[in-house]
Amino acid sequence: MNHSPSLLLVLHDVAPQTWPDYQPFVEAVDALGQVPMTWLVVPDFHHANALEDHPGFRRLLDGRVERGDELVLHGYYHCDDGPPATHPKDWFMRRVYTHEGEFYSLSEEAALARLRAGVETFQRYQWPLEGFVAPAWLMSEGTRQALRQLPLSYTSDPQHLYRLPDFTPIDAPGLVWSARSAWRRGLSKVINDQREQRWRQAPVIRLGLHPVDMRHGFSRDYWLRTLERLLDDGRVPMTKVQWLATRGLPVSDAA
Repeated sequence: MNHSPSLLLVLHDVAPQTWPDYQPFVEAVDALGQVPMTWLVVPDFHHANALEDHPGFRRLLDGRVERGDELVLHGYYHCDDGPPATHPKDWFMRRVYTHEGEFYSLSEEAALARLRAGVETFQRYQWPLEGFVAPAWLMSEGTRQALRQLPLSYTSDPQHLYRLPDFTPIDAPGLVWSARSAWRRGLSKVINDQREQRWRQAPVIRLGLHPVDMRHGFSRDYWLRTLERLLDDGRVPMTKVQWLATRGLPVSDAA
């Protein structure tokens, strides 16, 4: 089956605290026309952004669903509050690579409890839910086993989407920045320009945005220009669940 090449615009770490970072960018994207987005929503970002305490933000997300955007469960707290790491590799992943690998070391029981709480949050606010993305894309084996027990259709890592419950991989290369310092932003642009050229013929390209990207004109402008360029190249913008439906994944809200 032939498909038009696609583009997935994904906003990570969506929470009341991060919305002011995203708002100008989202307004600029909306001004381009109908460009659906995938919002990775954190139910209680860093234990200080519980969605139940922010009805105005929930109404914003209600409006995005009505517009055709997709909301995805993105961890629960989006911070690693587990016991200290004892193995050097685990210490590196949890304290150097990221401090936000919430699901990196969770047992199956702990992951299942946190995932179920997230699913219940979406159900409470009547938001369709098909996907889960772990913070920093880090998942323990216990998390993987927990995901097999839930009514979710997919998860992802930086270069793939995975059909659940069997974790069948689907290539979905992604551009992502490290924007915490000027040298990281400069290097990110070089790397992403190279990757975009390499993936010119790829069936899909994901743009993975983070709130910190929006705080610097250099990285924010990169994302807007890249989005416009890929749209001009004929790529069709979709949400993740819409694109998976074109690949034959049975999802309930992908029509």
